[in-house]
Amino acid sequence: MLKRLYDWTLALAARETAEIWLAVIAFVESSVFLIPADVLFLPMALARPGRAYRFALVATAASVLGGIVGYMLGHYAFEAFAKPVLSFYGKLDAFNHLRQCTGEDTLMLLLVTSGLAHLPPIKIVTILAGVAEVSFLFFVVSSIVARGARFFALAWALRRWGGPIRDFIERRLGLLAAIVAGIVILLYIVIKYSGIAGSVTTC
Repeated sequence: MLKRLYDWTLALAARETAEIWLAVIAFVESSVFLIPADVLFLPMALARPGRAYRFALVATAASVLGGIVGYMLGHYAFEAFAKPVLSFYGKLDAFNHLRQCTGEDTLMLLLVTSGLAHLPPIKIVTILAGVAEVSFLFFVVSSIVARGARFFALAWALRRWGGPIRDFIERRLGLLAAIVAGIVILLYIVIKYSGIAGSVTTC
């Protein structure tokens, strides 16, 4: 199912309504959809580099709005809606682990890393932020900064290097994610043992 969903999302890039679909995918990936908007954004920006920054703006705005919906679902409708969605995608165990073991300071850090590199998946962190009642202002600002940085950095890279950078991103995405994960772990250790934050984790 995942492969078919990926292929369907990728095929949307060739449609005249691709920009609308980009907004839709970026919106729903933040709370209910499995495939990241990057899958659609990359071929669109590569095919029309002159509109790369416009596509980045559309994706960022829609992703932030979708994140707000995910936050509200976690805050007001976790049992009725958010929990079944997480269970459907097999993400409920990961969510529960984060919920039990993540302090507010670490959750704020994860809001940034999920927006930058989908670590952890955006939908998990946005819903968890609502459940944990993280500052809504911080949530919105961090979403704009992190998700905007991701899409605009991709737009800049595709405009500058074109096809080769797309191939690199697609082939080395796992490596890039591992590097980001390493940075996150390092930050976690620094925060936990330096006394910068009083409560990083409850586990």
